[in-house]
Amino acid sequence: MSKIIIALIVACAMSSGVALAAGGKTKPVEHYHWSFSGINGKYDKEALQRGFQVYREVCAACHSIDFIAFRHLGDKGGPFYLEECPEGAPDTLNCSNPNDNPLVKALAAEYEVEDGPDDSGDMFMRTGLPSDTIPGPYANEQQAAAANGGAIPPDLSLITKARKYGPDYLHSLLKGYTDPPETVELDPGTYYNPYYKGDMATLLKPVYVDDEGKPLEGVDVPYGGVLKMKAPLVDGIVDYIDDSVPETVEQYSKDVTTFLTWTAEPKMEARKTMGKISLLYLLIMAVIVYLSYKQIWSRIDH
Repeated sequence: MSKIIIALIVACAMSSGVALAAGGKTKPVEHYHWSFSGINGKYDKEALQRGFQVYREVCAACHSIDFIAFRHLGDKGGPFYLEECPEGAPDTLNCSNPNDNPLVKALAAEYEVEDGPDDSGDMFMRTGLPSDTIPGPYANEQQAAAANGGAIPPDLSLITKARKYGPDYLHSLLKGYTDPPETVELDPGTYYNPYYKGDMATLLKPVYVDDEGKPLEGVDVPYGGVLKMKAPLVDGIVDYIDDSVPETVEQYSKDVTTFLTWTAEPKMEARKTMGKISLLYLLIMAVIVYLSYKQIWSRIDH
């Protein structure tokens, strides 16, 4: 329960960060039809697996997913959920249980996690277990800031809930990096993205502004803003097992966005199922109440 409360606080804080960001205009996001959209939407399991691979091989170098444990990956609706154990697995295993899921156990075992203290009072490293939270790239915020030019990379667990337009925004942002317009001059170590909220008027070259620093008449302020994160995705950066899936920025962006939507809403499919059952129940009750009303008042003279 405490983790859920913390997650909600983080989501509100991240949303507030967007609302308080500097003014400016952003390029309208591209709206994409996701497999999980709508009342009948479901996560594409293969896309979730590819998206986790992209996160692990690219995004995890800077960003954490602190609210996700290895066992969550094996939950129903997750990327590595198994209804039945693979052939040859011991009969004692229940692979629908994430703690018995061999894929989850093997994945967790590839990580080293800090534990302790031991009998001597010292912390120590051990092999990961399904119950462990997926380790982040940095030990603390100070280390993260030092490694990223003073900017702290946000945790991505709830990123699609903390940004307006959620998946559409993230997908547009990841594939939207481009060269800056000729009218602006960027500081070293910053990168232009038309979908990122910022105020490009402050970056206009001196020849395009007046003595007060305001844009000259007829000078258009470009869309977007600048980030300290360079474009994380390039064609061919991740090798997919399935050769039929294109290894392009477009595909990587779709897959990792699907995965990060799942990290923000891992129980989405169960919630939608319960919602449909509730609506059906309410519909049946409405019919029963209406028929009862008609039956009772049919005996009364009006």
